Parts: sequence; C-alpha cells; structure tokens
Amino acid sequence: MFWFTGMHNPALQLIVHGENIASSTVSLTYPGVKLVKVNKVENPNYLFLDLTIASTAKAGKFPINFTVNGKKLLNYTYELKNRDKSEGRIQGVTQKDFIYLLMPDRFSNGDKSNDVVKGLTETTLNRDSMYYRHGGDLQGVINHLDYLKDLGITTVWMTPEIENDMPKASYHGYAVTDHYKIDPRYGTNELFKKYVETAHAKGMKVIKDIVHNHIGTGHWFYKDLPMKSWVHQWPKYTQTSYRDQTVMDTHASQADRKKMLDGWFVPSMPDLDEQNPYVQNYLTQNHIWWIEYAGIDGLRLDTYPYNDPAYMADWALKLKAEFPNLSIFGETFVSGVANQAYFTQGNTVNRGFNTHLPGITDMAVKEGIYEALNGKNGWTDGVNRLYDVIAHDFLYQDPTQNCIALDNHDMSRFYSVVNEDFDKYKMGMSILLTMRGIPQMYYGTEILMKNFSNPDGLVRSDFPGGWIGDKKDKFIAKGRTSKENEAFNFVKTLANYRKNSVSLQTGKLMQFVPEDDVYVYFRYNENAKGTVMVAVNNTEKEKTLNTDRFAERTNGITIAKNVISGESQSIKEIKVPAKTTLVLELN
Repeated sequence: MFWFTGMHNPALQLIVHGENIASSTVSLTYPGVKLVKVNKVENPNYLFLDLTIASTAKAGKFPINFTVNGKKLLNYTYELKNRDKSEGRIQGVTQKDFIYLLMPDRFSNGDKSNDVVKGLTETTLNRDSMYYRHGGDLQGVINHLDYLKDLGITTVWMTPEIENDMPKASYHGYAVTDHYKIDPRYGTNELFKKYVETAHAKGMKVIKDIVHNHIGTGHWFYKDLPMKSWVHQWPKYTQTSYRDQTVMDTHASQADRKKMLDGWFVPSMPDLDEQNPYVQNYLTQNHIWWIEYAGIDGLRLDTYPYNDPAYMADWALKLKAEFPNLSIFGETFVSGVANQAYFTQGNTVNRGFNTHLPGITDMAVKEGIYEALNGKNGWTDGVNRLYDVIAHDFLYQDPTQNCIALDNHDMSRFYSVVNEDFDKYKMGMSILLTMRGIPQMYYGTEILMKNFSNPDGLVRSDFPGGWIGDKKDKFIAKGRTSKENEAFNFVKTLANYRKNSVSLQTGKLMQFVPEDDVYVYFRYNENAKGTVMVAVNNTEKEKTLNTDRFAERTNGITIAKNVISGESQSIKEIKVPAKTTLVLELN
C-alpha cells in the first residue's frame, strides 16, 4: 500500500512477496528514508524490509530497487503521504455515544453491481440461505445513515468489511484473506473512506471491527507461509478450549493455557502466532494504516482473551501513541465480572503488567439485565442480580468505558429472549440507555426483529427494506406495523434525550439496594441539573416508592418529568407501574 509521514514511530516494516525474492539485493534512495535491514526468513519467497522514516521526510514517491547479480529485477514505486490532520478525525467513542451494530451483508444492498464478483471463491448470492451472501454493502449503509441519525444513533459499528475470500459463510467477515483490502462485494477502500467521511459529516462516528487472533485459510500469506511460526503449529489439528479461565487461573496447567491461547478457533481460521515479531509488526501496522487512512474513531477487538497478552498490551500502547483519542474495547465473551475485569487496564497486581485495554464488551451487565427481566426476584436473583453486577464495578479502572449491549450477531436477539414481551422490551431498552457504559444496539432491535441464535443463524436476517423489491420497507414509518413504530419511537425518544443529557453522558451512577422488588439507580453530575432517576419494577404489580430513602440524590427536588411521556409529577410519591422501567428527569 503506502505509509505516512510524521508518525510517532519512525520504524516501518514492509513485506515483499514474490517467487525467490530472497535472492535479490535491495536498495533505495529517498531523503529521510533509510533502509536499515533486509530480513530473510525460512521461505525464500519473502523479504522483510526494515525502514526508518525520519521526521524530516516529505510526502512523495520513490523506487525500491531489486537486483540479482547486479541486474535489475524490479523497481517498485512506494509512496509516503502526509498525515491527515483535519479537525473531527479520530474522535474516540465514549459514554456520550450510542452504537449501532450491523452486518453489512444483511443491512442494505446499495450497489447491485458488486453482488457477485468473478474470481472470488464464493460466487453464490442466495438470500434464502443464512450461510451465503445476500448482497448488502457499504453503499447500502451510506444510504441509510440519515435513518440511523434520526433514530438517535451516534456511532456505527460494522462486522469486518475486509476481504473474506472463503468458500462458505464469507459474509461474516472474521476470516480475513487480505488485511489491506475491503471485500469487493462490499465496495472499495475508497468507498470505505467515503463512508467514514460521510458519517463524520453527519455528526456520527465509526468503529472498525478488527481480528488479531486468526485469519481465513484463503489468506494469501497462509497459502504460502513466510515461516512455520507465522501460525500456531500442532502435531494434529487442535482447537482452542474456549476456556478463558486458564489465562487468569493461578492453578492452571501450562498445557491448558497453551490450548486456550494457541489452539485454532475453528478449522477454517488458522491461529496467528503473535509472539512472532514479524506477525506483530504486520498486524499493528495494518491497524495503524486503516485508522490514519480512513479516520476511524474506535476499534472493537474480536476474541480478545485468545490473543497473546503481552503483544496486545504493546499493541495498545503503539496505537495510542499514534492516535491519543482512539477508543478501543475488547470482546470478552466470558462469564462473570472478575473474568471481564481481568483483561482491562490497571490490573497490574493480578497480571504483572498493564493491558492498556480501556474497556470490554460487558456480558455480565447483559446477563444481569436479562435476569432482572426474566428472573424471579430473590436474594441474588431477579433485579438483585443486576444490582450485584454493578456493585462489582470496583474491579475496573473505569467501568464507563465498557460497551454494554442486550445482544449481537453471535447470540439470540433480545426481543426473542424476553419472549416477545413488549413491556420487557421497553424495560430493557430503558436500562440499556441509562446504565453506565457505552450502549450498543444490534441492527433491527428498534423494529422488533427476533429469532434465536440456533438453529439456522436467523439472528443475522436481512433488514426488511434494504433490498429493491422487498415487500416491506421498515426504514420508513409507513412500512412498519403500529407496534414496530411504537418500538422505534420509544428507542428514538430515549436515544435523542440521551444526546442532550449531561447526567447520562458523563454522570456518575448511584444505586440503591432493591427493596420491595424495585431496583433504583441515579445518573447525576454534582454541579449540573437534570439528574436522571431510573426505577425498575419487574413484578406484575404497581409499586409505590418511599422516596425518603433517596434523599442523597433527591434532596431539594420537588418535580420529576417522565422522559418518555413528558408528563411531570411530584417527587414525594412515585408510582412505578408493573413491568416498567421508569425514567425520570429530576428538576
């Protein structure tokens, strides 16, 4: 590809791949650029070139010369570009934001010309199957950014957009075959950059989903490995145990820990050896390249616990050095608050080093919300489970940087998990949009899309209206049912209220022990108006709150406004209807 001038780290490592390229001699001449070392590896089809780019180097093109026995083999033109220092690039994603997660193949088809691309392994387009491509693309997402903005979304996160040239299920994006190329069935690198710029122009941010741990078997460098240690090798195929506990367990055997970290995710996804410095350089530089090239605001790190811990800490430091405002959060599909917190920054006593990972995907909060909605109240069950999860926030350096969600592309949809109970749906969405952390919603939740993760992967169904010829267009109000519009408007009201609520965007959280099966918490700023009071009543009966016990947060306040209805009421006696999460602004 190309690189940039003015980077914090002057080092750059280029991979050269070509038949017996190691037999050549390499040279280059360009002011401020120095060829420090030419590294030969096991496979003679590779050279790794170590360059330094001085702070004085200017943007421009220069040849890298390859000769064999003094005769010219190749002059490759490489380019340095100026860093883009435009205002509003790489803003970071915070508690002020509301993330919308979508799968580009299943959201909207904005360009039919790229539905099938000749030369790729999979050339089947079949919307009747959940395992083939459906034709959604980047242009389809761009076409509906206004829909998302109207809904109250501030940040868009897509599952990986880069090339997945695999024979089956290539649509999901997690089996990369070229790290530097947008999958041509989604568009081009240039279109991806346009997507980010268009989102920014509309006041929205972009998160890119990246995978450190594994690749697809169709990757060009897997087909011709630079060295055996490029991926983890086993005497016979060995799959990861998926046991994150082995990474943190002080009693764990080294064999169990190795199987967790070095085992392959699935047979079609080779596990990269992140202790290999060449692999480290390749991944780190690739992620820096995409951020600088496109102006991405944040990264979601797939399968975080499966990566080499020391490398991931070094990676985080290198990226933050280049992009101080960049936000990152790691996928920790684990059980329990302690398991999640173990991977976050600041736990140096437990780990012996700092992971420099600000936040994680907070599955414990998700499970706590589900228990509050579906469980029977008890000492540690029902609403008490959610209270207990939040009480463990002391384990994090900063829990507000955790990403909280009710579902995603790997799990059953929220509306189905609450048995299509619309009251519980509204309860859950109210908690999601008022709880500490960065809320994330899976595409279609706003129109009550449903289904379970098994069987048949129906949680990845198409968004109705995203394709020409769809019988219903749920991007517009007249295409939705009355209940779908009620759900859409409920989310829209809360999400847009959140955009202007200092307490929900930057406020602290104070929670009270659930009493009479009602869980109450507050979001507040000490010196700002607009404290938000949230009362969760998961029972079948209306409850009346004794507000005297909340005096720490309600003292001096007489009136509360219902955020959804807009109605005002006295703070002295608050009635919480059955199966309701009441959201009140105190004034």
